[in-house]
Amino acid sequence: MILRRFHDSQLAQMSYLIGCSSTRSAIVVDPIRDADMYLAAAAEAGLTITHVTETHIHADFISGARELVARTGAQLLLSGEGPAEWRYEFADADGAKLLRDGDMFDVGRIRFTVRHTPGHTPEHLSFLVKDIQTADEPVAILTGDFVFVSDVGRPDLLERAANVPGTKEASARQLFLSLSRIRKLPDYLQIWPGHGAGSACGKALGDMPSSTVGYERMANWALSERNVEAFVDRVLEGQPEPPAYFGVMKRINRDGPPVLGVRAEPPSPPPESLAELGLAGALVVDVRQADRFGRAHVPGTLNIPWCNTFTTLAGSLLPYDHDLYLLADDRTTALAATRALTMIGLDRVAGIFDEEACIAWLDGGRALGRIRQFTPQVLLEQVETNAVMLLDVRSKTEWNGGHHREAHHIPLGDLPRALAELPRDRPIAVYCQRGARSAVASSLLSAAGIEAVNVPGGWVGIDAAQHGE
Repeated sequence: MILRRFHDSQLAQMSYLIGCSSTRSAIVVDPIRDADMYLAAAAEAGLTITHVTETHIHADFISGARELVARTGAQLLLSGEGPAEWRYEFADADGAKLLRDGDMFDVGRIRFTVRHTPGHTPEHLSFLVKDIQTADEPVAILTGDFVFVSDVGRPDLLERAANVPGTKEASARQLFLSLSRIRKLPDYLQIWPGHGAGSACGKALGDMPSSTVGYERMANWALSERNVEAFVDRVLEGQPEPPAYFGVMKRINRDGPPVLGVRAEPPSPPPESLAELGLAGALVVDVRQADRFGRAHVPGTLNIPWCNTFTTLAGSLLPYDHDLYLLADDRTTALAATRALTMIGLDRVAGIFDEEACIAWLDGGRALGRIRQFTPQVLLEQVETNAVMLLDVRSKTEWNGGHHREAHHIPLGDLPRALAELPRDRPIAVYCQRGARSAVASSLLSAAGIEAVNVPGGWVGIDAAQHGE
């Protein structure tokens, strides 16, 4: 058996290329949209991708299954489990083979046995993997978003992200029953999960790339909990708000993601053209770091810094029906950000700029914008005199855990829809937990013509200042 694991840090997602060393055929499991990545790895290993599958209808990224099938002609294998409203709408048209619990299929001399493991989603599958050339028993189980290292997939996404009311508790009970099946597997069996730490598909994922059934039986709270009521309460408690774009992803992946094929890189328009685009109301996203944006930026641009949370923030704030322009330190960073946007279906990057655009803006006799920064102590003084409105852009869970008594609460993902209702009679000072999200929110307010102040110290700093620390 030949195994290649791919980890995308933006999505905290793992996908797998599994090949047969005898027949040189291979399958890709849970691919993202970057088909070139899998094709290059297969070519390097001397493999031909003959099958493509995924464990479930994903909510956090656009599936690359159709993309990869279009590039390779591979057989598409999809779940045939779950209710009618959450089955793959494009399966018949694409000639996909539907898989159900107990089915087996071979890729060369590698055998996959299908297990229906609902809970995270109703159609979710896991795959036992056996190298029939070397052993009679499976070596691993591909668990997708069912079992992670130290945690399990959240069962509330259908209700909270896809707006299917009344499903989270029933899904949690399904998840509990699915776990009873994995408890019966041998200790040595490796677990190859679909996500690692940083994913919003669970609340406490471990950072190790893989585990074993035996270790998870000892260390994973979900496998040790034997009371269904206690399990339901615990698995639903404290789940963070799903990113706003999850519902969009879920429906796109169910109905059939568009196939992009080989695409050209976005053009680099002349730096001076940014002024015309701004006057025309174009959406320009500045992906430079927040401190640099705060000191000087082209007015009207939105700051979403290029970092590990870029994809989540962009999916929550950017429209899917609008052309985008990116402004970055350099073209390499802009192209990396473009790729990340494509992974979640934000395909309309019409052009990219570097810092020459800021210079051209100044050369045209225009001033650059800036966003003031308040220390927590200065903020408290300003709030005391009613000189600013205080805005908390954290999640509901964070807000409930403690907040400033004068703060108004609008989670960052909801802020674009609330802009028209915000007052403009005084500056709005924004805080989050530690300063990253508030910087993005401040830029959003500023782009809308609202005087914004960022509080880089966040609630951690504000709370310490209130207690004299």
